[in-house]
Amino acid sequence: MSEIRFDIGSLHAAYASGMSVATVVETVFQRIAEADDPGIFIHLASKAEMLPEAEALGGFDPVAKPLWGVPFAVKDNIDVAGMPTTAGCAEYAYLPTKDATVVAHLRAAGALVVGKTNLDQFATGLVGVRTPYPIPKNAIDPKLVPGGSSCGSAVVTARGIVSFALGTDTAGSGRIPAGLNNIVGLKPTVGALSTAGVVPACRTLDCVSVFALTVDDAYSVFRAAAAKDDADPYSRVIAAPSLGPRPPVLSVGVPAKTDRQFFGDAAMQAGFETALRTLEQLGCRLVEIPFGDFYATANLLYEGAWVAERYAAIADFMEANEAAMHPVTRTIIGGARKLSAADAFKGFYALQAYKAGLAPVIASVDLFCVPTAPTHYSLAAVLADPIVTNSRLGTYTNFVNLLDMCGIAVPTGKRDDGLPMSVTLLAAAGKDALTAALGSELHAASGLGLGATGWPMPASSAKTPDFDDGMIELVVVGAHLSGMPLNGQLCALGGRMSRIAKTVASYQLYALAGQSVPKPGLVRVADGNGAAIDVEVWRLSADAFGRFVAAIPPPLGIGTIELDDGTSAKGFLVETAGLSQAIDISAYGGASSQKPAEIDWEPLRPVERSAFAPQRQRDLKS
Repeated sequence: MSEIRFDIGSLHAAYASGMSVATVVETVFQRIAEADDPGIFIHLASKAEMLPEAEALGGFDPVAKPLWGVPFAVKDNIDVAGMPTTAGCAEYAYLPTKDATVVAHLRAAGALVVGKTNLDQFATGLVGVRTPYPIPKNAIDPKLVPGGSSCGSAVVTARGIVSFALGTDTAGSGRIPAGLNNIVGLKPTVGALSTAGVVPACRTLDCVSVFALTVDDAYSVFRAAAAKDDADPYSRVIAAPSLGPRPPVLSVGVPAKTDRQFFGDAAMQAGFETALRTLEQLGCRLVEIPFGDFYATANLLYEGAWVAERYAAIADFMEANEAAMHPVTRTIIGGARKLSAADAFKGFYALQAYKAGLAPVIASVDLFCVPTAPTHYSLAAVLADPIVTNSRLGTYTNFVNLLDMCGIAVPTGKRDDGLPMSVTLLAAAGKDALTAALGSELHAASGLGLGATGWPMPASSAKTPDFDDGMIELVVVGAHLSGMPLNGQLCALGGRMSRIAKTVASYQLYALAGQSVPKPGLVRVADGNGAAIDVEVWRLSADAFGRFVAAIPPPLGIGTIELDDGTSAKGFLVETAGLSQAIDISAYGGASSQKPAEIDWEPLRPVERSAFAPQRQRDLKS
């Protein structure tokens, strides 16, 4: 394989050093030939088509065009102007005259379309074998299924033929193939990326997904494409901020041990437990969550309402061309003919009940970690039992869009048998940046190479948030720090972690008396007569900042806090009248492992700031 790396950072560094975009186009076609896999593409652009588009980009400018000269592939249920859309069924094919909205955004950002990739027909399946075309070869082990429905997009990314590829994800099609091919699969909040120009599977649940070699690349593509689109009635405004530092302490929900399902796959179980230990080492606090209702929600996806929705998407075509459909796809979607409107409403009622019951569970933690897939299946196993194997692959994916969650599948290592191990980080709608920030650290900790390329993980770059976002900085201490009892108030208002800091040495920190939740209070004293106190700086929209300040109880208030990096921001101060019976805890600086006997220190104690050592994390949980 050519030496040119296609992760976006490396590719742009090569462009900056003088490499031509024509060289990249040539490399793409060289790698296609080397892969020798006729199942990847259904339609392929020609060099003659790509080169003029590449030349039209002009001089290298990654600021104006953040995806300048980056090759990508598109799942063949997403329109690309001038390329046929088949949805995995030749008889369904049509020739679109304009790009799907998401493709148009990416082209405007400088990315170059290589071709249209294979899929489980009509995006119905998680295995990648329900296609009338050749089955793409799993990039890691050709005996395994490639994963579906976005099989071609995952394989082409894992092989380094393109930098990224678009898939779709209704039931897990943007995550399962990523997990099986050792790459990243970003499934955004439904509505964040427009589905205008996408052949629907379940219009109420569909979303466009992104496959990439790294989390940073996947998130960069997400940012370039995320926008409200009036052409898509399900589109909505979802924030896509730059990746900044995550909160140093995160509560991560994991399936309770008794609820974990691996269907006898001990290697997958061991790999998941290893990934959870890594999360603890990264400063996360694991919280076991009963998962029965999540599984019950997942079961709804192939019952009643949502099977009927798949039928509604292609009903006219199916009635006229049923014999042209893949037999498994035909069986699944055809089952809708037995359903009534009453069955659909029963499904809606059941889902609403589960959503209501699970909403406080989802809100109780910052995010979740689940296995991307509970087990691996061989081609032979899936072909022998296509329904049950497919259903099992969706154990940890089918409920996500139904519950309006976002997620990102991240490689975490190799199983004991050498096969790829992957977990998926999930969170409530709109928390795409949070899952990506933690996912980036988790992927880096794996030490894995990228996909099937053999390229090493690129060096981690510091996450610098975009401060040109109109948000207001807020300095917090004590109970509002990440991992502390009141931090959820910030998160509920859409607060974003900005940085860890210290005040100048001109503050005293008191444990206030008479508080239902123990709270400390900062008091400004003469310069140099106080202590440097550990704090966190968060960012809130103007509206959220106003609502937050309005809810602050006395004796706390908001003033200006000076930080030791030379900046200042609004933050918590305490009125001197509120110091009656308060205990001066300034000497602890907010980060001591010691605790005075006079107060219940544990709810107040911030995290060790220098490193998330395992012993320190055990102390925090004790």
